[in-house]
Amino acid sequence: MDFLTLTKERYSVRAYDGRLPEQAKIDYVMECVRMAPSAVNRQPWHFYIVKNTEVLNALQQCYNREWFKSAPMCVVASKLTDQQWVRSDGKPHGDIDVAIAVEHLCLAAAEQGLATCWVCNFDVELCRKAINLPANEEPVVLIPIGYAAASPAEKKRK
Repeated sequence: MDFLTLTKERYSVRAYDGRLPEQAKIDYVMECVRMAPSAVNRQPWHFYIVKNTEVLNALQQCYNREWFKSAPMCVVASKLTDQQWVRSDGKPHGDIDVAIAVEHLCLAAAEQGLATCWVCNFDVELCRKAINLPANEEPVVLIPIGYAAASPAEKKRK
């Protein structure tokens, strides 16, 4: 599939069928994440792959939506605040770097037939506790991942 087709096919999925993705697909997706560019190649991030039911339940408290509970796994993308590059005017680029890597994740997942959705509106402190993040890490994005329960009727894009 060419890149333009991939970008047209990928959409934010809010209903998963519960099947856990194959490890080979997750490995492929995470290798694509590893190849994502970042400012000064710092890669100021950690990606936590959460499959454990207890931890998933804790993450569901961070973003309490029914559809989110249908995902069989979730990836938590965090930025390393002490490793992000900072521009000369003081602007840190950690969020931008994480966003680039997350988009690599979402597009690679779509290429592998997996479904994802960016979730940024979550309780950061609950998430931090759920995965026991150290002080220098800030959770930035939750990415539920799995197989879509159904295809969308129509993808509305501007």
